[in-house]
Amino acid sequence: MREKFPDLGENEAELGLSARERTSDERFKAGHDGIQAIAATGDGKVEFVGFDAHTLALVNSSMGYPAYYPVYPLIENQPVKAVLMDLDGTTVHSEEFWVWIIQQTAASLLGNPHFELENADMPYVSGHSVSEHLQYCIEKYCPDRSVEAARVFYFEHTHREMRNIMQGTGRVGAFKPSEGIKEFLLFLKGQGVKIGLVTSGLYEKAYPEILDAFKVLKMGDPKDFYDAIITAGFPMRKGQEAGTLGELSPKPHPWLYAETARVGMGIPFSERGSVIGIEDSGAGIVSIRLAGFAPVGIGGGNIKESGTERLCRVFCNDFAGIINYIGTRNG
Repeated sequence: MREKFPDLGENEAELGLSARERTSDERFKAGHDGIQAIAATGDGKVEFVGFDAHTLALVNSSMGYPAYYPVYPLIENQPVKAVLMDLDGTTVHSEEFWVWIIQQTAASLLGNPHFELENADMPYVSGHSVSEHLQYCIEKYCPDRSVEAARVFYFEHTHREMRNIMQGTGRVGAFKPSEGIKEFLLFLKGQGVKIGLVTSGLYEKAYPEILDAFKVLKMGDPKDFYDAIITAGFPMRKGQEAGTLGELSPKPHPWLYAETARVGMGIPFSERGSVIGIEDSGAGIVSIRLAGFAPVGIGGGNIKESGTERLCRVFCNDFAGIINYIGTRNG
């Protein structure tokens, strides 16, 4: 049977996607202009358009800047020479903390210190950019407010809590190294595999996380350990020149993973088959796949809930399973 989504998969059922008659931007319609099928991930963040010989991915944006990307075929006949890893939920468990910060921000916007997010909000307030998380909360809970106003509150809460954490007086248990992460990282080092840390989080919130985790693990300075660390950059604020890399191009866009490999590690696109990416979120899995790398899912995140499990090259419950996968790839 001919693949409905070339270089991605046979059909929407095989991929765990939901069939669509047309894309959300009304640009493409199934059965017209050489389009075989259209399907979306469970969370609706990404839509795939299958043509006769290629597939496009539409990454939607609540900030008003959607984008189309080609889906590249996976190259899997090369040994693993580089591993790109997500931070939150994969390397460090801090999602609960950052969701709490989003909740605090929404509470400030509403003027209600007792406000709490609902369980149904969870897929939309984690795994994407700060601005997209805030935009979601605004649309649902306070449509009369702006993202700009929300960002003011968000960074007030973030600066206070991060300062307290670094001083040892912050929220208890905010950042916890993932189980088995130290053994996994040392295994990669022992194999001579390059390691990159990739996060949609801004530097000022991401780096204290990994620094604190490395202190717990007694592994020294993460800047000395990793071959590359790529964050979403620095927040754009009034009166400051510093901008951002990832507020409009976070996961599931491919740029953070692509930059870590190409710029951070010097790995050309032609050698993408030697790179794998590890993620616990659906947005991250798509980001890895659109960058042309093999996505490896790990349990504990929202991969299954987001409908992206079948987009993973493999899905492992823990790092022991990923060690076995890399061992098989590298013979």
